[in-house]
Amino acid sequence: MQQSATQLILASSSIYRRELLARLNIPFTTISPDIDETPLTGELPQQTALRLAQLKARKVSLTYPNALIIGCDQVATLDNIQMDKPGTHENAVKQLQHMRGREVIFHSALCLYDAAPDHMQAEVVPYHVTFKQLSDAQIERYLTLEKPYDCAGSAKSEGLGIAIIEKMVGEDPNALVGLPLIKLIRMLENVGVNVI
Repeated sequence: MQQSATQLILASSSIYRRELLARLNIPFTTISPDIDETPLTGELPQQTALRLAQLKARKVSLTYPNALIIGCDQVATLDNIQMDKPGTHENAVKQLQHMRGREVIFHSALCLYDAAPDHMQAEVVPYHVTFKQLSDAQIERYLTLEKPYDCAGSAKSEGLGIAIIEKMVGEDPNALVGLPLIKLIRMLENVGVNVI
């Protein structure tokens, strides 16, 4: 593995993103950026995701001005309407009832910010997920077992959520979890950090 001596930071509090990045077997630090994630008026979902990913990276760069910083954000949409993390069982039930038999697009934004030269690489990687036509009883069973209340769209494909999904289409399955590794590897290579 070749890499620069620059510190690599994942600007995220997500355990799912941390686990994905650890697969690349390169040293990194995780720092949770504290930002306002409210969408702006008239902002498209993919624009929200991209703006927030970049904002997270820039926020961390204020404390670590010489680091290489990974910023990520994900916005799930149904009929181009943003879906938040449910937070509660009741909200998750409503989300899954609304999503059953329909396609949800997960817009996963990724940026790699080289803070010292102020160089930003950024991209949004969409992932399309069609959910099964679930009964209310299936939704209750799934939520009782998985408790995905911190996940946009109330589903974790890396867990039992795969059982409620009919079809998935996209260029990188990691994008659905929130960190498009294929794009990230390319971005890292562009700044001289090679995974293999």
